Amino acid sequence: MTDERNTPDVDRLARSMLRLYGALDHGDHAASRTESGAGRGTWAKAPTFDPERAAAIRAATERDRERYLRSGLRAVDCRFCHVTVEVKKLGPDYTAVQWTTEATRRCAHFSAIRAAGGEPARERSCPKLSDSIKHALAEGYLEQFPSDPPPGDG
Repeated sequence: MTDERNTPDVDRLARSMLRLYGALDHGDHAASRTESGAGRGTWAKAPTFDPERAAAIRAATERDRERYLRSGLRAVDCRFCHVTVEVKKLGPDYTAVQWTTEATRRCAHFSAIRAAGGEPARERSCPKLSDSIKHALAEGYLEQFPSDPPPGDG
């Protein structure tokens, strides 16, 4: 059983909110900003740059994207099924591997998992490719990062 004296009147609540916040037309942000005195009459989430500055920012962003996503990656060919992936050795215990859709589709290990009704995305890696990466490291094709220095060296 509810107490009707404590149940809020929705219409009264809506009217009080309109009095408090005012009625806004959500389709006209510029008007609402200008009316409140909070802007120059424009609606923007980011500053507007002159075309030369905007081009410089786009170029710097593209350089950063290339550096963070592609720098240091080397193509490694699986010696078993001959798919090619991009590999970067980031540390003694961490190797980044960038798979393409085609490589994932053609990988013999992943194909066997799919044929058995499994999901290759749940696999940690392809053991045959891991062997190929170790071989690329041993041959000096991939840069081998040194392990942590022994204590006291520095």
